[in-house]
Amino acid sequence: MSKESSFDIVSKVEMSEVTNAISIAMKEIQNRYDFKGSKSDISLDKEELVLISDDEFKLDQLKDVLFSKMIKRGIPIKNLDYGKVERASGGTVRQRAKLVQGIDKENAKKINTTIKNSGLKVKSQVQDDQVRVTGKNRDDLQKIIAAVKEADLTVDVQFVNYR
Repeated sequence: MSKESSFDIVSKVEMSEVTNAISIAMKEIQNRYDFKGSKSDISLDKEELVLISDDEFKLDQLKDVLFSKMIKRGIPIKNLDYGKVERASGGTVRQRAKLVQGIDKENAKKINTTIKNSGLKVKSQVQDDQVRVTGKNRDDLQKIIAAVKEADLTVDVQFVNYR
């Protein structure tokens, strides 16, 4: 018989890339004409982005600049969980965005349901914040990867440890 093949479905954000994207975005903001004299700032507090700007319009522009830099660096913006916009000191507004690491129970259930509905002979099990998929046929595993990519998940997933 053939040996079982497997892979893990994970959701990770590379923190060094996030730091790089923030510094590049801040350089662009300092050079942009529409941000001259503005109190706009992006900072990283543990695993949470803190965006500060003069008003909500500038905050949206700040997010657009940050998103473009994050996308260029391959950081999934789906993994940002935004809080509400709140008033900050000095007449500014602040918004926090938590960086989601790992697959939560709700998304793990969606992934398992997608795998079961595929009708392929594979097994899936949830291990902490990742899902391991095993099967004898590598083609079936490739089909599972395609099906999970098509699934409507609230986080971006990566496929690692393919053996």
